[in-house]
Amino acid sequence: MTGKERIRATFNREKTDRNPFWKGNPTIETEKIVCEYFGIPTGDQILLSEKFNDDFVWLPAGMAWKHPSGEGMFEAVIGHRETLSEGGKYADIKLEDVDKIPWPDPKYLDVDEYIKIITRANEKGLAVFGGMWSPFFHLVCDFFGMENYFIKMYTEPEVVEAVTDRIVNFYLEANKRIFEACKDKDILFGFFFGNDFGSQLDLLISPDMFRTFVLPSFKKLVSLGKEYDLKVMLHSCGSIYKVIPDLISTGMDALHPLQAKAKGMSAEELAKYKDDIIFVGGVDTQDLLPNASPEDIINEVKRLKKIFGDGFVVSPSHEALQSDVPLENILALKEVSTEM
Repeated sequence: MTGKERIRATFNREKTDRNPFWKGNPTIETEKIVCEYFGIPTGDQILLSEKFNDDFVWLPAGMAWKHPSGEGMFEAVIGHRETLSEGGKYADIKLEDVDKIPWPDPKYLDVDEYIKIITRANEKGLAVFGGMWSPFFHLVCDFFGMENYFIKMYTEPEVVEAVTDRIVNFYLEANKRIFEACKDKDILFGFFFGNDFGSQLDLLISPDMFRTFVLPSFKKLVSLGKEYDLKVMLHSCGSIYKVIPDLISTGMDALHPLQAKAKGMSAEELAKYKDDIIFVGGVDTQDLLPNASPEDIINEVKRLKKIFGDGFVVSPSHEALQSDVPLENILALKEVSTEM
């Protein structure tokens, strides 16, 4: 089976020859090490995925943003903050001023280069997850400042909703343009977007606030992906077990990265949902991958496959292979994950 065939079968709950595998996207430091090992140049995720026998590749569509000034999508809006606790540029904004902000315009998207790249990945037999990363939760944190954001959910909910709507509406329109360009080519398998809303021990906000201020936007993004017959995968690090049923209710297909050491996120605890959602990740990056032996990693991957069964894509519990993971452990992960 090709990677694309294996991923398609897994997401459709059909039998495959093995669980699919995705190594994640290595950090710059890790990419240099593994590319040197394979004797290939850095900067080519598709070629690197081939060497790893990945079944899919993640190609985010941020490259499609082509503002004439060179500024990022939300650079003019958000500004720069040194810490998460620092107040945001618009910490004290009033509702009537939300529409006066220079929100990014989707007209500055150019998807031609993006289409060429994901077409190449398909030609290599890889399934492609892409679209805009759409991290609206992070951006609203930056907009107000994280503490201000969480307080305003109680004190000025209408302002929080207005800002969230402006950011999410941009991502809805941007993704729509990307999905339209891909729809007749069968080159984009899934929509992958991410918002970290969990800590090591719990959600960053209460389940009620999550359902009020975050979940409605998830529903909109998932619905858009489904309009284009795409599988939808959500990324969130941390302990998010309290709202997994809510995530399933949106119709999303997969959850990533399953931060194994976070509270309530072990394979044994998540397995009760294995018939309701595809799990992608789960190979611990906090302790196992950087500190264990190759044999330990092999045994853990086999254990996870047994617990999760067919609806499981083996992958690190982070979207990036971190620089603290030794090369021999990376190779052990690759070998055990791709053996038949």
